[in-house]
Amino acid sequence: MDKIKILLVDDHPIMRDGIRALLDLHNDIEIVGEASEGKEAIEKVQDPAPDIVVMDIAMPGMDGLEATRRIRKKKPKVKVIVLTQHDNREYILACIKAGAAGFVPKGALGSDLVAAIRAVHKGESFLYPSAAAALINDYLQQDKEEDPYDRLTGRQREIFKLIAEGHTSREIADMLFLSLKTVLGYRTKIMEKLDIHNRTELIKYAMRKGLISLDS
Repeated sequence: MDKIKILLVDDHPIMRDGIRALLDLHNDIEIVGEASEGKEAIEKVQDPAPDIVVMDIAMPGMDGLEATRRIRKKKPKVKVIVLTQHDNREYILACIKAGAAGFVPKGALGSDLVAAIRAVHKGESFLYPSAAAALINDYLQQDKEEDPYDRLTGRQREIFKLIAEGHTSREIADMLFLSLKTVLGYRTKIMEKLDIHNRTELIKYAMRKGLISLDS
């Protein structure tokens, strides 16, 4: 059975020793190298490359995020699992954007790190439960915020869409059997509710909402 080859990156020798001792207990995992900071990690992710880099974030010199970005660019087949003291939303998103496939806080159990290694090696992603909960809670909080579009009345939405499609106020008035003054009043109110200041912004907003397409 081929073992999962690990490069361990952490600036604290005692932490590396502890992780090595933990992973040495598992026959399918092998630590093939160690590094104490980002630049050293990049140098050691060469042929033969490890399967996975277990990467600390806060290190002197080049930090783990920058090292992760560079490793993923140079060696896209090499996966990175971030090991950090923080599990707030900002850290999680930064790690995901950098290309990390796994996120495990240092307060997790050793079995969680092993599970992350095995999952990532199979091509899956791994988010520690508290990290996943942080992202879900953030999403739910954002979802509670009212979308300005929801404040538009049915008639305002109808006129909004016609404006975005390129119809003039006069054309809309004729189409809806309204006076020009009434349409202009609707247009002003729509702009105020959506905090949009010109037609270009209105079109972009309509496209984001899926109300019109590029071909409209």
